[in-house]
Amino acid sequence: MIRSAIRFSAVCVLCCTVSVQADWSRFRGPNGSGISADGRPAPVAWSPSANLKWKTALPGAGVSCPVVVGDRVYVTCYSGYGLDRENPGDMKDLKRHVVAVDRKGGSIVWSKTIDAVLPEDPYRGAGVPAHGYASNTPVSDGENLFVFLGKSGALAFDKSGKQLWQTNLGKESDPQRWGSASSPILYKNLLIVPATAESEALVALDKKTGKEVWRQEASGFSNSWCTPILVEVAKDRTDLVIGVTQEIWGINPDTGKLRWYCEGAKSGSYCTSLVSLGDVVYGIEGRSGKSIAVRAGGKGDVTKTHVLWTGRDSARFGTPIVYKDRLYSFNGSVGTAIDIKTGKKVHQARFKGGRGGAGGRRGGDYSSPVLSDGKLYYARQSGDVFVVKATDKLEPVAINRVTADNEEFSATPAISNGEVFLRSNKHLYCVAPMGQSVPPEEKIAAAPAASEEGDEAEGERGGRGRGRGGRGGRGGRGGFDLEQWFKQRDENGDGKLSGDEISGRMRDRVGDIDTDKDGAITLEEFRKGRSSMFGGRGRGGRGRGGDDGPSRPERPKRPPLET
Repeated sequence: MIRSAIRFSAVCVLCCTVSVQADWSRFRGPNGSGISADGRPAPVAWSPSANLKWKTALPGAGVSCPVVVGDRVYVTCYSGYGLDRENPGDMKDLKRHVVAVDRKGGSIVWSKTIDAVLPEDPYRGAGVPAHGYASNTPVSDGENLFVFLGKSGALAFDKSGKQLWQTNLGKESDPQRWGSASSPILYKNLLIVPATAESEALVALDKKTGKEVWRQEASGFSNSWCTPILVEVAKDRTDLVIGVTQEIWGINPDTGKLRWYCEGAKSGSYCTSLVSLGDVVYGIEGRSGKSIAVRAGGKGDVTKTHVLWTGRDSARFGTPIVYKDRLYSFNGSVGTAIDIKTGKKVHQARFKGGRGGAGGRRGGDYSSPVLSDGKLYYARQSGDVFVVKATDKLEPVAINRVTADNEEFSATPAISNGEVFLRSNKHLYCVAPMGQSVPPEEKIAAAPAASEEGDEAEGERGGRGRGRGGRGGRGGRGGFDLEQWFKQRDENGDGKLSGDEISGRMRDRVGDIDTDKDGAITLEEFRKGRSSMFGGRGRGGRGRGGDDGPSRPERPKRPPLET
Protein backbone atom coordinates (compact mmCIF):
# COMPACT_ATOMS: atom_id res chain seq x y z
CA MET A 1 0.00 0.00 0.00
CA ILE A 2 2.97 2.35 0.66
CA ARG A 3 4.15 1.70 -2.89
CA SER A 4 0.62 2.42 -4.14
CA ALA A 5 0.52 5.74 -2.30
CA ILE A 6 3.87 6.75 -3.78
CA ARG A 7 2.66 5.89 -7.28
CA PHE A 8 -0.56 7.82 -6.70
CA SER A 9 1.40 10.93 -5.67
CA ALA A 10 3.69 10.60 -8.66
CA VAL A 11 0.74 10.37 -11.05
CA CYS A 12 -0.84 13.48 -9.52
CA VAL A 13 2.35 15.43 -10.20
CA LEU A 14 2.72 13.96 -13.69
CA CYS A 15 -0.81 14.57 -14.86
CA CYS A 16 -1.26 18.07 -13.55
CA THR A 17 2.06 19.51 -14.79
CA VAL A 18 1.13 22.65 -12.92
CA SER A 19 2.64 25.17 -10.53
CA VAL A 20 2.23 24.53 -6.82
CA GLN A 21 -0.68 26.98 -6.73
CA ALA A 22 -2.88 24.97 -9.08
CA ASP A 23 -4.38 22.85 -6.33
CA TRP A 24 -7.75 21.82 -7.86
CA SER A 25 -6.98 22.26 -11.52
CA ARG A 26 -9.29 19.76 -13.25
CA PHE A 27 -12.48 17.75 -12.84
CA ARG A 28 -12.43 16.32 -9.28
CA GLY A 29 -8.98 17.67 -8.47
CA PRO A 30 -5.67 15.76 -8.54
CA ASN A 31 -5.95 13.10 -11.27
CA GLY A 32 -9.72 13.08 -10.83
CA SER A 33 -9.37 11.49 -7.38
CA GLY A 34 -11.81 13.87 -5.68
CA ILE A 35 -9.41 14.10 -2.72
CA SER A 36 -8.02 17.40 -1.48
CA ALA A 37 -4.24 17.29 -1.47
CA ASP A 38 -3.70 20.00 1.15
CA GLY A 39 -3.80 19.36 4.87
CA ARG A 40 -6.19 22.09 5.96
CA PRO A 41 -9.60 20.64 6.90
CA ALA A 42 -12.66 22.08 5.18
CA PRO A 43 -15.62 23.31 7.25
CA VAL A 44 -18.16 20.68 8.25
CA ALA A 45 -21.01 23.10 9.04
CA TRP A 46 -22.26 26.19 7.23
CA SER A 47 -25.40 28.04 6.25
CA PRO A 48 -26.41 31.17 4.33
CA SER A 49 -25.20 33.24 7.31
CA ALA A 50 -22.35 31.13 8.72
CA ASN A 51 -18.96 30.31 7.18
CA LEU A 52 -20.10 31.54 3.76
CA LYS A 53 -17.14 33.63 2.64
CA TRP A 54 -18.73 35.00 -0.53
CA LYS A 55 -21.43 34.47 -3.12
CA THR A 56 -21.07 35.60 -6.74
CA ALA A 57 -23.78 35.83 -9.40
CA LEU A 58 -22.80 34.06 -12.63
CA PRO A 59 -23.69 35.21 -16.16
CA GLY A 60 -25.47 31.95 -16.92
CA ALA A 61 -26.31 28.39 -15.91
CA GLY A 62 -24.17 25.27 -16.13
CA VAL A 63 -23.06 22.11 -14.38
CA SER A 64 -19.34 22.32 -15.12
CA CYS A 65 -17.30 22.23 -11.93
CA PRO A 66 -15.18 25.09 -10.58
CA VAL A 67 -11.40 24.75 -10.77
CA VAL A 68 -9.04 26.58 -8.43
CA VAL A 69 -5.72 27.94 -9.67
CA GLY A 70 -3.76 30.12 -7.27
CA ASP A 71 -5.85 33.19 -6.50
CA ARG A 72 -8.44 32.45 -9.19
CA VAL A 73 -11.52 30.26 -9.47
CA TYR A 74 -12.67 29.45 -13.01
CA VAL A 75 -16.04 28.23 -14.21
CA THR A 76 -17.99 28.05 -17.48
CA CYS A 77 -21.63 28.99 -18.08
CA TYR A 78 -24.17 29.35 -20.88
CA SER A 79 -27.01 31.76 -21.57
CA GLY A 80 -29.50 32.83 -24.25
CA TYR A 81 -31.08 29.43 -24.93
CA GLY A 82 -32.06 26.27 -23.07
CA LEU A 83 -32.85 27.70 -19.67
CA ASP A 84 -36.53 26.78 -19.54
CA ARG A 85 -38.00 23.53 -20.84
CA GLU A 86 -41.33 25.20 -21.58
CA ASN A 87 -39.74 28.12 -23.40
CA PRO A 88 -36.19 27.23 -24.47
CA GLY A 89 -35.87 30.22 -26.81
CA ASP A 90 -33.96 30.50 -30.08
CA MET A 91 -30.79 28.42 -30.46
CA LYS A 92 -29.08 31.20 -32.38
CA ASP A 93 -28.96 33.19 -29.11
CA LEU A 94 -26.89 30.52 -27.32
CA LYS A 95 -23.71 31.91 -25.75
CA ARG A 96 -20.96 30.36 -23.64
CA HIS A 97 -19.12 32.19 -20.88
CA VAL A 98 -15.72 31.59 -19.31
CA VAL A 99 -15.46 33.35 -15.96
CA ALA A 100 -12.48 34.08 -13.70
CA VAL A 101 -13.35 34.92 -10.09
CA ASP A 102 -11.06 36.37 -7.42
CA ARG A 103 -10.67 33.65 -4.82
CA LYS A 104 -10.27 36.02 -1.91
CA GLY A 105 -13.29 38.26 -2.34
CA GLY A 106 -15.45 36.63 -5.01
CA SER A 107 -15.37 39.51 -7.51
CA ILE A 108 -15.34 38.66 -11.22
CA VAL A 109 -11.86 39.38 -12.59
CA TRP A 110 -12.83 38.77 -16.19
CA SER A 111 -15.61 37.12 -18.18
CA LYS A 112 -15.43 36.13 -21.83
CA THR A 113 -18.41 35.36 -24.08
CA ILE A 114 -18.10 32.83 -26.90
CA ASP A 115 -20.61 32.50 -29.72
CA ALA A 116 -21.88 28.95 -30.05
CA VAL A 117 -21.03 26.92 -33.14
CA LEU A 118 -24.43 25.81 -34.42
CA PRO A 119 -26.45 23.71 -34.68
CA GLU A 120 -26.12 22.34 -31.16
CA ASP A 121 -28.10 19.43 -29.78
CA PRO A 122 -31.63 20.74 -29.13
CA TYR A 123 -32.95 21.49 -25.66
CA ARG A 124 -35.45 18.67 -25.44
CA GLY A 125 -35.76 15.05 -24.35
CA ALA A 126 -33.93 13.50 -21.41
CA GLY A 127 -30.37 14.60 -22.05
CA VAL A 128 -29.58 18.25 -22.67
CA PRO A 129 -32.30 19.65 -20.34
CA ALA A 130 -30.66 17.67 -17.53
CA HIS A 131 -27.32 19.48 -17.83
CA GLY A 132 -27.47 22.26 -20.43
CA TYR A 133 -24.63 23.57 -22.57
CA ALA A 134 -21.81 24.14 -20.07
CA SER A 135 -21.07 20.68 -18.69
CA ASN A 136 -17.35 20.18 -19.40
CA THR A 137 -15.07 21.19 -16.52
CA PRO A 138 -12.01 23.31 -17.46
CA VAL A 139 -8.41 22.31 -16.75
CA SER A 140 -5.36 24.48 -16.03
CA ASP A 141 -1.60 24.05 -16.13
CA GLY A 142 -1.15 26.84 -13.60
CA GLU A 143 -0.62 29.45 -16.30
CA ASN A 144 -3.34 29.05 -18.90
CA LEU A 145 -6.90 27.79 -18.79
CA PHE A 146 -8.30 25.24 -21.24
CA VAL A 147 -12.00 24.69 -21.83
CA PHE A 148 -14.01 22.29 -23.97
CA LEU A 149 -17.38 23.50 -25.23
CA GLY A 150 -18.67 20.59 -27.29
CA LYS A 151 -19.36 21.54 -30.90
CA SER A 152 -17.76 24.93 -30.25
CA GLY A 153 -14.45 23.13 -29.72
CA ALA A 154 -11.57 23.53 -27.29
CA LEU A 155 -10.24 26.95 -26.35
CA ALA A 156 -7.28 28.30 -24.38
CA PHE A 157 -7.09 31.52 -22.35
CA ASP A 158 -4.24 33.17 -20.49
CA LYS A 159 -4.51 34.61 -16.98
CA SER A 160 -5.73 37.96 -18.28
CA GLY A 161 -8.57 36.35 -20.24
CA LYS A 162 -6.96 36.68 -23.66
CA GLN A 163 -8.06 33.88 -25.97
CA LEU A 164 -5.00 32.07 -27.30
CA TRP A 165 -6.60 29.60 -29.71
CA GLN A 166 -9.78 27.69 -30.58
CA THR A 167 -9.84 24.27 -32.24
CA ASN A 168 -12.85 22.42 -33.66
CA LEU A 169 -13.07 18.78 -32.54
CA GLY A 170 -16.17 17.65 -34.41
CA LYS A 171 -19.84 18.51 -34.86
CA GLU A 172 -21.50 15.12 -34.64
CA SER A 173 -24.08 14.01 -32.08
CA ASP A 174 -24.54 10.86 -30.07
CA PRO A 175 -27.61 8.83 -31.15
CA GLN A 176 -29.80 10.21 -28.34
CA ARG A 177 -28.55 13.79 -28.79
CA TRP A 178 -27.79 14.04 -25.07
CA GLY A 179 -25.08 16.65 -25.59
CA SER A 180 -21.49 16.96 -24.39
CA ALA A 181 -20.16 16.40 -20.85
CA SER A 182 -16.66 14.83 -20.77
CA SER A 183 -13.84 17.05 -19.48
CA PRO A 184 -10.32 17.52 -20.87
CA ILE A 185 -7.11 16.63 -19.01
CA LEU A 186 -3.45 17.59 -19.36
CA TYR A 187 -0.52 15.27 -20.01
CA LYS A 188 2.97 16.65 -20.64
CA ASN A 189 2.47 19.29 -23.36
CA LEU A 190 -0.84 17.82 -24.52
CA LEU A 191 -4.43 18.76 -23.88
CA ILE A 192 -6.34 15.48 -24.25
CA VAL A 193 -10.03 15.93 -25.04
CA PRO A 194 -12.68 13.18 -25.01
CA ALA A 195 -14.72 14.39 -28.00
CA THR A 196 -16.90 11.32 -27.66
CA ALA A 197 -20.17 12.95 -28.69
CA GLU A 198 -18.64 15.26 -31.27
CA SER A 199 -16.60 12.73 -33.26
CA GLU A 200 -16.38 9.45 -31.32
CA ALA A 201 -12.78 10.40 -30.67
CA LEU A 202 -10.04 11.02 -28.17
CA VAL A 203 -8.01 13.97 -29.43
CA ALA A 204 -4.66 15.35 -28.25
CA LEU A 205 -3.86 19.01 -28.94
CA ASP A 206 -0.62 20.90 -28.46
CA LYS A 207 -1.55 23.02 -25.46
CA LYS A 208 0.49 25.98 -26.72
CA THR A 209 -0.93 26.17 -30.23
CA GLY A 210 -4.13 24.13 -30.24
CA LYS A 211 -2.87 22.10 -33.18
CA GLU A 212 -3.90 18.46 -33.36
CA VAL A 213 -1.09 16.07 -32.38
CA TRP A 214 -3.04 12.81 -32.58
CA ARG A 215 -6.63 11.65 -32.95
CA GLN A 216 -8.08 8.20 -32.39
CA GLU A 217 -11.66 7.55 -33.48
CA ALA A 218 -13.69 4.49 -32.50
CA SER A 219 -17.38 3.66 -32.31
CA GLY A 220 -16.81 2.40 -28.76
CA PHE A 221 -16.49 6.01 -27.61
CA SER A 222 -20.16 6.61 -28.44
CA ASN A 223 -22.38 7.11 -25.38
CA SER A 224 -19.38 7.65 -23.09
CA TRP A 225 -19.48 10.84 -21.04
CA CYS A 226 -16.70 10.16 -18.56
CA THR A 227 -13.36 11.89 -18.02
CA PRO A 228 -10.10 9.89 -18.31
CA ILE A 229 -7.45 9.44 -15.63
CA LEU A 230 -3.71 8.79 -15.83
CA VAL A 231 -2.25 5.70 -14.18
CA GLU A 232 1.47 5.10 -13.69
CA VAL A 233 2.12 1.45 -14.54
CA ALA A 234 5.92 1.68 -14.40
CA LYS A 235 8.55 4.39 -14.22
CA ASP A 236 8.60 4.62 -18.00
CA ARG A 237 4.92 3.93 -18.67
CA THR A 238 1.71 5.82 -17.97
CA ASP A 239 -1.66 4.62 -19.20
CA LEU A 240 -4.61 6.88 -19.94
CA VAL A 241 -7.63 4.91 -18.70
CA ILE A 242 -11.22 5.63 -19.68
CA GLY A 243 -14.55 3.86 -19.36
CA VAL A 244 -16.60 3.25 -22.49
CA THR A 245 -19.77 1.30 -23.12
CA GLN A 246 -19.19 -2.37 -22.27
CA GLU A 247 -15.43 -1.99 -21.67
CA ILE A 248 -12.54 -0.18 -19.96
CA TRP A 249 -9.64 0.96 -22.14
CA GLY A 250 -5.98 1.63 -21.36
CA ILE A 251 -4.47 3.98 -23.94
CA ASN A 252 -0.96 5.30 -24.66
CA PRO A 253 -1.35 9.04 -23.93
CA ASP A 254 1.56 9.88 -26.25
CA THR A 255 -0.09 8.31 -29.32
CA GLY A 256 -3.71 7.50 -28.51
CA LYS A 257 -3.21 3.85 -29.44
CA LEU A 258 -4.92 1.17 -27.39
CA ARG A 259 -2.68 -0.83 -25.08
CA TRP A 260 -5.26 -2.97 -23.28
CA TYR A 261 -8.96 -3.39 -22.67
CA CYS A 262 -11.25 -5.46 -20.47
CA GLU A 263 -14.94 -6.17 -20.12
CA GLY A 264 -16.88 -3.50 -18.21
CA ALA A 265 -20.45 -2.80 -17.25
CA LYS A 266 -23.09 -4.12 -19.63
CA SER A 267 -24.64 -0.70 -20.00
CA GLY A 268 -25.64 1.30 -23.04
CA SER A 269 -23.80 4.34 -21.69
CA TYR A 270 -20.86 5.17 -19.43
CA CYS A 271 -21.36 8.32 -17.38
CA THR A 272 -19.19 7.95 -14.27
CA SER A 273 -15.41 8.31 -14.35
CA LEU A 274 -12.81 5.88 -13.09
CA VAL A 275 -10.55 6.32 -10.07
CA SER A 276 -7.25 4.69 -9.18
CA LEU A 277 -4.94 3.82 -6.32
CA GLY A 278 -1.48 2.87 -7.47
CA ASP A 279 -1.86 0.87 -10.66
CA VAL A 280 -5.33 -0.46 -9.81
CA VAL A 281 -8.34 1.18 -11.43
CA TYR A 282 -11.81 1.12 -9.86
CA GLY A 283 -15.17 1.90 -11.41
CA ILE A 284 -18.89 1.76 -10.67
CA GLU A 285 -21.31 2.19 -13.55
CA GLY A 286 -24.50 1.14 -15.22
CA ARG A 287 -28.18 0.80 -14.54
CA SER A 288 -27.72 -2.96 -14.51
CA GLY A 289 -25.02 -2.49 -11.89
CA LYS A 290 -21.35 -3.35 -12.08
CA SER A 291 -18.38 -2.43 -9.95
CA ILE A 292 -14.90 -3.46 -11.01
CA ALA A 293 -11.23 -3.41 -10.05
CA VAL A 294 -8.67 -3.94 -12.80
CA ARG A 295 -4.90 -3.66 -12.70
CA ALA A 296 -3.64 -1.31 -15.39
CA GLY A 297 -1.00 -2.55 -17.79
CA GLY A 298 -0.77 -5.57 -20.01
CA LYS A 299 -1.61 -5.86 -23.67
CA GLY A 300 -4.77 -6.62 -25.59
CA ASP A 301 -7.73 -8.23 -23.83
CA VAL A 302 -6.77 -8.43 -20.14
CA THR A 303 -10.18 -9.45 -18.79
CA LYS A 304 -8.97 -12.85 -17.60
CA THR A 305 -5.56 -11.71 -16.35
CA HIS A 306 -5.94 -8.24 -14.84
CA VAL A 307 -9.52 -7.96 -13.51
CA LEU A 308 -9.19 -8.40 -9.74
CA TRP A 309 -12.91 -8.50 -8.88
CA THR A 310 -16.33 -7.47 -10.09
CA GLY A 311 -19.50 -6.65 -8.16
CA ARG A 312 -23.07 -5.55 -8.74
CA ASP A 313 -22.91 -2.11 -7.17
CA SER A 314 -24.30 0.65 -9.33
CA ALA A 315 -24.05 4.38 -9.92
CA ARG A 316 -25.72 6.55 -12.50
CA PHE A 317 -23.68 9.76 -12.65
CA GLY A 318 -21.53 10.14 -9.53
CA THR A 319 -17.87 9.07 -9.69
CA PRO A 320 -16.67 7.15 -6.60
CA ILE A 321 -13.74 7.86 -4.28
CA VAL A 322 -11.05 5.37 -3.26
CA TYR A 323 -9.68 6.12 0.19
CA LYS A 324 -7.99 3.92 2.81
CA ASP A 325 -8.91 0.52 1.36
CA ARG A 326 -12.48 1.57 0.71
CA LEU A 327 -14.38 2.61 -2.38
CA TYR A 328 -17.11 5.13 -1.52
CA SER A 329 -19.97 6.03 -3.83
CA PHE A 330 -23.28 7.88 -3.68
CA ASN A 331 -26.32 7.13 -5.79
CA GLY A 332 -29.08 9.56 -4.92
CA SER A 333 -29.41 9.51 -1.13
CA VAL A 334 -27.71 6.12 -0.75
CA GLY A 335 -24.05 5.89 0.22
CA THR A 336 -22.03 2.70 -0.16
CA ALA A 337 -18.64 1.57 1.20
CA ILE A 338 -16.85 -1.27 -0.63
CA ASP A 339 -13.71 -3.18 0.34
CA ILE A 340 -11.23 -2.45 -2.48
CA LYS A 341 -9.41 -5.75 -1.91
CA THR A 342 -12.42 -8.02 -2.31
CA GLY A 343 -15.13 -5.89 -3.89
CA LYS A 344 -17.53 -6.85 -1.10
CA LYS A 345 -20.01 -4.30 0.22
CA VAL A 346 -19.00 -3.22 3.72
CA HIS A 347 -21.93 -0.94 4.46
CA GLN A 348 -24.76 0.92 2.80
CA ALA A 349 -26.86 3.73 4.27
CA ARG A 350 -29.70 5.91 3.11
CA PHE A 351 -29.29 9.52 4.21
CA LYS A 352 -32.38 11.47 5.11
CA GLY A 353 -32.87 15.11 5.97
CA GLY A 354 -32.74 18.44 4.20
CA ARG A 355 -35.03 19.14 1.31
CA GLY A 356 -34.62 15.64 -0.06
CA GLY A 357 -34.96 14.49 -3.65
CA ALA A 358 -33.44 16.27 -6.58
CA GLY A 359 -35.08 19.56 -5.74
CA GLY A 360 -34.78 20.99 -9.25
CA ARG A 361 -36.91 20.82 -12.34
CA ARG A 362 -34.51 18.55 -14.21
CA GLY A 363 -34.35 15.56 -11.87
CA GLY A 364 -31.34 13.45 -10.95
CA ASP A 365 -28.25 14.12 -8.85
CA TYR A 366 -25.23 14.67 -11.07
CA SER A 367 -22.42 15.66 -8.72
CA SER A 368 -19.75 13.33 -7.34
CA PRO A 369 -18.42 13.14 -3.78
CA VAL A 370 -15.15 14.83 -2.82
CA LEU A 371 -13.06 14.33 0.30
CA SER A 372 -11.20 16.50 2.80
CA ASP A 373 -9.69 15.47 6.14
CA GLY A 374 -11.31 12.04 6.06
CA LYS A 375 -14.79 13.41 5.36
CA LEU A 376 -16.91 13.01 2.24
CA TYR A 377 -18.77 16.01 0.82
CA TYR A 378 -21.69 15.17 -1.45
CA ALA A 379 -23.92 17.84 -3.03
CA ARG A 380 -27.43 16.95 -4.11
CA GLN A 381 -29.22 18.90 -6.81
CA SER A 382 -31.53 20.37 -4.19
CA GLY A 383 -28.57 22.19 -2.62
CA ASP A 384 -28.23 19.87 0.38
CA VAL A 385 -24.55 19.06 0.98
CA PHE A 386 -24.05 15.93 3.06
CA VAL A 387 -20.87 15.70 5.14
CA VAL A 388 -20.10 12.08 6.06
CA LYS A 389 -17.10 10.50 7.76
CA ALA A 390 -15.31 8.16 5.36
CA THR A 391 -15.52 5.15 7.65
CA ASP A 392 -17.03 1.70 7.34
CA LYS A 393 -20.24 3.00 8.90
CA LEU A 394 -20.49 6.16 6.77
CA GLU A 395 -21.09 8.27 9.87
CA PRO A 396 -23.10 11.45 9.16
CA VAL A 397 -21.69 14.76 10.36
CA ALA A 398 -24.00 17.42 8.94
CA ILE A 399 -26.27 18.56 6.14
CA ASN A 400 -25.60 22.09 4.95
CA ARG A 401 -26.99 24.65 2.53
CA VAL A 402 -25.54 27.88 1.19
CA THR A 403 -28.91 29.33 0.17
CA ALA A 404 -32.57 28.99 1.02
CA ASP A 405 -33.47 29.83 -2.58
CA ASN A 406 -34.46 27.20 -5.14
CA GLU A 407 -31.22 26.76 -7.09
CA GLU A 408 -29.87 23.65 -8.79
CA PHE A 409 -26.53 22.21 -7.67
CA SER A 410 -25.39 19.59 -10.18
CA ALA A 411 -21.67 20.42 -10.23
CA THR A 412 -19.11 18.55 -8.16
CA PRO A 413 -17.61 20.78 -5.46
CA ALA A 414 -13.95 21.82 -5.46
CA ILE A 415 -11.90 21.87 -2.25
CA SER A 416 -8.72 23.88 -1.85
CA ASN A 417 -6.82 25.05 1.22
CA GLY A 418 -9.74 24.28 3.50
CA GLU A 419 -12.30 26.09 1.36
CA VAL A 420 -15.24 24.49 -0.46
CA PHE A 421 -16.36 25.94 -3.79
CA LEU A 422 -19.92 25.19 -4.88
CA ARG A 423 -21.64 26.30 -8.07
CA SER A 424 -25.35 26.34 -8.81
CA ASN A 425 -27.21 27.31 -11.94
CA LYS A 426 -27.09 30.90 -10.66
CA HIS A 427 -24.15 31.49 -8.32
CA LEU A 428 -20.65 30.49 -7.31
CA TYR A 429 -20.14 30.09 -3.55
CA CYS A 430 -17.08 29.88 -1.31
CA VAL A 431 -17.43 28.18 2.09
CA ALA A 432 -14.50 28.78 4.44
CA PRO A 433 -13.46 27.91 8.02
CA MET A 434 -14.45 31.26 9.53
CA GLY A 435 -15.21 29.96 13.01
CA GLN A 436 -18.90 30.87 12.81
CA SER A 437 -21.68 28.76 14.30
CA VAL A 438 -24.78 27.91 12.31
CA PRO A 439 -27.82 29.63 13.86
CA PRO A 440 -30.38 27.18 15.30
CA GLU A 441 -33.03 28.28 12.82
CA GLU A 442 -30.71 27.38 9.91
CA LYS A 443 -29.59 23.99 11.15
CA ILE A 444 -30.77 20.97 9.17
CA ALA A 445 -31.46 17.73 10.97
CA ALA A 446 -29.62 14.68 9.67
CA ALA A 447 -31.29 11.33 10.30
CA PRO A 448 -29.59 8.58 8.29
CA ALA A 449 -31.01 5.10 8.30
CA ALA A 450 -28.83 2.13 7.49
CA SER A 451 -30.14 -0.04 4.68
CA GLU A 452 -30.43 -3.75 5.21
CA GLU A 453 -27.60 -5.90 3.94
CA GLY A 454 -27.88 -6.47 0.22
CA ASP A 455 -30.18 -3.53 -0.50
CA GLU A 456 -29.79 -2.11 -3.98
CA ALA A 457 -28.83 1.51 -4.42
CA GLU A 458 -31.66 3.95 -4.79
CA GLY A 459 -30.97 4.87 -8.40
CA GLU A 460 -31.17 1.27 -9.55
CA ARG A 461 -34.37 0.05 -7.94
CA GLY A 462 -36.59 -0.93 -10.77
CA GLY A 463 -33.70 -0.78 -13.21
CA ARG A 464 -32.45 -4.32 -12.74
CA GLY A 465 -34.65 -6.49 -14.87
CA ARG A 466 -37.90 -4.71 -14.08
CA GLY A 467 -39.67 -3.58 -17.20
CA ARG A 468 -36.60 -3.64 -19.41
CA GLY A 469 -37.71 -2.60 -22.85
CA GLY A 470 -41.29 -3.30 -21.78
CA ARG A 471 -40.62 -7.03 -21.46
CA GLY A 472 -41.96 -7.49 -17.96
CA GLY A 473 -40.46 -8.81 -14.74
CA ARG A 474 -36.93 -9.91 -13.97
CA GLY A 475 -35.29 -11.26 -17.06
CA GLY A 476 -38.62 -11.06 -18.87
CA ARG A 477 -40.22 -13.77 -16.75
CA GLY A 478 -43.81 -13.19 -15.73
CA GLY A 479 -46.00 -10.13 -16.14
CA PHE A 480 -45.04 -6.66 -15.01
CA ASP A 481 -47.60 -5.27 -12.54
CA LEU A 482 -47.23 -1.58 -13.26
CA GLU A 483 -49.64 -0.45 -10.57
CA GLN A 484 -47.98 -2.58 -7.91
CA TRP A 485 -44.54 -1.32 -8.97
CA PHE A 486 -45.81 2.24 -8.61
CA LYS A 487 -47.39 1.64 -5.20
CA GLN A 488 -44.21 0.08 -3.82
CA ARG A 489 -42.37 3.31 -4.50
CA ASP A 490 -45.13 5.62 -3.29
CA GLU A 491 -43.78 5.56 0.26
CA ASN A 492 -46.12 8.22 1.68
CA GLY A 493 -49.18 6.81 -0.08
CA ASP A 494 -50.25 10.10 -1.67
CA GLY A 495 -50.77 8.57 -5.12
CA LYS A 496 -47.75 10.41 -6.55
CA LEU A 497 -44.01 9.87 -6.79
CA SER A 498 -41.86 12.82 -5.75
CA GLY A 499 -38.52 13.60 -4.13
CA ASP A 500 -36.63 10.45 -3.12
CA GLU A 501 -39.47 8.32 -4.48
CA ILE A 502 -38.33 9.21 -8.00
CA SER A 503 -35.31 7.11 -8.88
CA GLY A 504 -33.43 5.24 -11.60
CA ARG A 505 -34.48 5.82 -15.20
CA MET A 506 -37.54 7.70 -14.06
CA ARG A 507 -35.26 10.37 -12.58
CA ASP A 508 -33.54 10.76 -15.95
CA ARG A 509 -36.89 11.28 -17.68
CA VAL A 510 -38.85 13.12 -15.00
CA GLY A 511 -39.18 16.24 -17.15
CA ASP A 512 -40.85 14.26 -19.93
CA ILE A 513 -43.10 12.11 -17.72
CA ASP A 514 -44.28 14.92 -15.45
CA THR A 515 -46.64 16.39 -18.02
CA ASP A 516 -48.39 18.84 -15.67
CA LYS A 517 -44.99 20.05 -14.35
CA ASP A 518 -45.97 19.90 -10.69
CA GLY A 519 -42.78 18.12 -9.63
CA ALA A 520 -44.56 14.81 -8.99
CA ILE A 521 -45.56 11.84 -11.14
CA THR A 522 -49.01 10.30 -11.01
CA LEU A 523 -49.80 6.72 -11.94
CA GLU A 524 -51.43 7.89 -15.15
CA GLU A 525 -48.41 10.02 -16.08
CA PHE A 526 -46.16 7.05 -15.37
CA ARG A 527 -48.36 4.75 -17.44
CA LYS A 528 -48.21 7.09 -20.44
CA GLY A 529 -44.47 7.74 -20.11
CA ARG A 530 -43.39 4.15 -19.47
CA SER A 531 -42.74 3.24 -23.08
CA SER A 532 -40.42 6.19 -23.57
CA MET A 533 -38.75 5.58 -20.21
CA PHE A 534 -37.92 1.88 -20.53
CA GLY A 535 -37.99 1.51 -24.30
CA GLY A 536 -37.42 3.56 -27.42
CA ARG A 537 -34.12 4.87 -26.07
CA GLY A 538 -31.88 2.56 -28.03
CA ARG A 539 -28.26 3.19 -28.65
CA GLY A 540 -29.00 4.18 -32.20
CA GLY A 541 -27.55 2.78 -35.35
CA ARG A 542 -24.52 3.78 -37.31
CA GLY A 543 -24.83 6.47 -39.89
CA ARG A 544 -27.10 8.72 -37.88
CA GLY A 545 -26.74 11.18 -35.05
CA GLY A 546 -30.28 10.96 -33.79
CA ASP A 547 -33.15 13.16 -34.92
CA ASP A 548 -31.78 15.43 -37.62
CA GLY A 549 -28.20 15.41 -36.38
CA PRO A 550 -25.12 14.88 -38.55
CA SER A 551 -24.42 11.33 -39.71
CA ARG A 552 -21.65 9.29 -38.11
CA PRO A 553 -19.20 7.55 -40.42
CA GLU A 554 -18.35 3.90 -39.92
CA ARG A 555 -15.52 3.51 -37.41
CA PRO A 556 -13.72 0.56 -35.81
CA LYS A 557 -14.99 -0.53 -32.40
CA ARG A 558 -11.70 0.28 -30.68
CA PRO A 559 -8.61 2.38 -31.49
CA PRO A 560 -5.76 0.43 -33.11
CA LEU A 561 -3.77 -1.76 -30.75
CA GLU A 562 -0.25 -0.66 -30.00
CA THR A 563 2.35 -2.96 -31.49
